Amino acid sequence: MSFLEAIRLAFHQIRVQKLKSAFTLLGVMIGVMFLIAVVSIVEGMARYVEDDFAGRLIGTNTFTLRRFASVGPQGRGQDARQQLRSPPLTMVDVDAVKAVLPPELKTAVVAESFLYATNAGARPRQVQAVATDESYFDLKGLVVEQGRPWVAQELRAGARVVVIGTEVANHFFEGLDPIGRELRIAGAPYTVVGVLEEQGSVFGFSLDRYAIVPRTTPAYRVLRPRGDVGSFIAAGRTKEEIDEYIEAAREALRSLRGLGPGEPDNFGLITQDAAFAFLDQLKGRLILFGTALPAISLVVGAMVIMNIMLVAVAERTREIGVRKALGARRRDIMGQFLAEAATLSIFGAAIGIALGFGLAQLIAAFTPLPAAVAPWAIVAALVMGAGVGIVAGAYPASRASRLDPITALRQE
Repeated sequence: MSFLEAIRLAFHQIRVQKLKSAFTLLGVMIGVMFLIAVVSIVEGMARYVEDDFAGRLIGTNTFTLRRFASVGPQGRGQDARQQLRSPPLTMVDVDAVKAVLPPELKTAVVAESFLYATNAGARPRQVQAVATDESYFDLKGLVVEQGRPWVAQELRAGARVVVIGTEVANHFFEGLDPIGRELRIAGAPYTVVGVLEEQGSVFGFSLDRYAIVPRTTPAYRVLRPRGDVGSFIAAGRTKEEIDEYIEAAREALRSLRGLGPGEPDNFGLITQDAAFAFLDQLKGRLILFGTALPAISLVVGAMVIMNIMLVAVAERTREIGVRKALGARRRDIMGQFLAEAATLSIFGAAIGIALGFGLAQLIAAFTPLPAAVAPWAIVAALVMGAGVGIVAGAYPASRASRLDPITALRQE
């Protein structure tokens, strides 16, 4: 019997025994559906972070100097205690790092956190206050859609000017032109000089709640009351340049702080690579844990297929006897039942793939979680479906192929 003939017979059995086939498909279908949904969500998160999150929150071809290494878990035990003992980042540290970097390199000192903002026409609301240098806009790729960004002269003069996000503009100046109007941040008045283009959100966190002010204004002292530095950002033209600058910055800061060759860094240097490495690790764990439940469903589906195929062998004993009497070999009978089991399983996997993508899109539509189609997951699901069917159908097929034709023909 040819392979195509076996597939044709398998589809004939599915049409004849619709209810039984439906129960056979159910376990594989549910397992593959959740597998595809989990993988689509995880892949969507990974692409979203790589395309948007890293560029907007970390910056492209940048490195960030901080007190703590904040990408990924801080560690346990001794590592965590060592990080907590790290000294705060100061302007002395920043000056030592800037001294070993090219003078034309764009850099920015940053302090940021949530502060309450108010004005005369709206209720108070928290905004993501950022006190920084004028180069911050270029470092983060921020585009001022309305008005202008504040400039270096205003930074040096300590001018109380602010560039706000669209969400802040809509809340405090609804129906009004915000340019030139006053917004009070932590009690101090600032003049709005620009509005950023809409940034959207990252995992439900709005990127349009920014209020960016010069670090020479009172907001910096509110954000960093001890006078230390929240973070220091530097950008290069290429990844290779950044790698060189990171090593130079590390050596300069270790020398300034008197760290010996065997001592770990007591500061954090954050790059896109560090964020992506943590993301890849997290992605692998999410896929591993997220596929545990679908795997159980696939095992249950395999057991269902095996039991139903055993019932099918018992019901079709006479048919098997006739086929053997007409010259069918053991491998023909075995191939037929394996083809039926694999066809049922692959058919269930195909339905599960469609439902899985539908479930992922539904989750993406009603939650902050994104979703993306992973081509490898489709192939894996189909291969898994075929594998489940073949493994589950192996014993029933072997049993059918071993039936004695004379005994089978006597079966009523």
